Amino acid sequence: MEGKVNSLATRENNILTEERRRAILDLVNREGRVVVRSLAERFSTSQVTIRQDLETLHGRGLVQRTHGGALPVRSAALLDPSLHEKEKLHRKEKQRIAAAAARLVREGQSVVLDSGSTTTAVARALRNLRQLTIITNAVNIAAELAGTSIEVILTGGTLREKSFSLVGPLAEETLRRLSADILFLGVDGFDVQFGLTTPNILEAKVNQVMMKIARRVVAVCDSSKFGSRSLSRIAAPPAIHQVITDRGISKSDVDRLKEAGIEIIVV
Repeated sequence: MEGKVNSLATRENNILTEERRRAILDLVNREGRVVVRSLAERFSTSQVTIRQDLETLHGRGLVQRTHGGALPVRSAALLDPSLHEKEKLHRKEKQRIAAAAARLVREGQSVVLDSGSTTTAVARALRNLRQLTIITNAVNIAAELAGTSIEVILTGGTLREKSFSLVGPLAEETLRRLSADILFLGVDGFDVQFGLTTPNILEAKVNQVMMKIARRVVAVCDSSKFGSRSLSRIAAPPAIHQVITDRGISKSDVDRLKEAGIEIIVV
């Protein structure tokens, strides 16, 4: 009899937990942002419980976990901001990520940089190295490195106006003829279950070729990219070797990356 009572109480607690999580999800989507402390007060429960709720919702791909709260999962398939817009966001984090990326590079290596604001920051962090070859499909990155001692190989292809990147069959064919020691890959979305994504299909195809020619693949992305998906999947998480990101990444995402055998540097 006691076992039946305990079982009933457990089911009732589970129902209450799910009701609270559905209510939290509604708040996130309606208000655009929630904070752990406010949620704990609203639902008369502990902050530890709320954090567990948010981690669970994040793990289901329903919210984007942030430091101290959560945001809605972006409908990133519709978002393709310009490079200029991206460079305004998370500047300090990108600079720290770029500095950490530069420390992985040795003289004499060949490095692939895809397009994006974070990889542009990496290019700036590499400017003072000598005897380095950089392969890129980003016109702005090639311009950043002009006048340095770095040898720059710029792929051909069709120019994407927003991102200053070169895409299409010509870019892909150029890359297939080359080999690189390391690829620094920037992404618009990183769902640790689904994979790395970008809004543009042609960009994703170029990124996939970059991954094939590089001996080591390092994703460089600030923590706002986690829990988000864009239109085109570049690759599943196990296809990369390492991630460099900032301290805003959630513990659950860190744990999942480590479980997938991915090294992670948090700056």
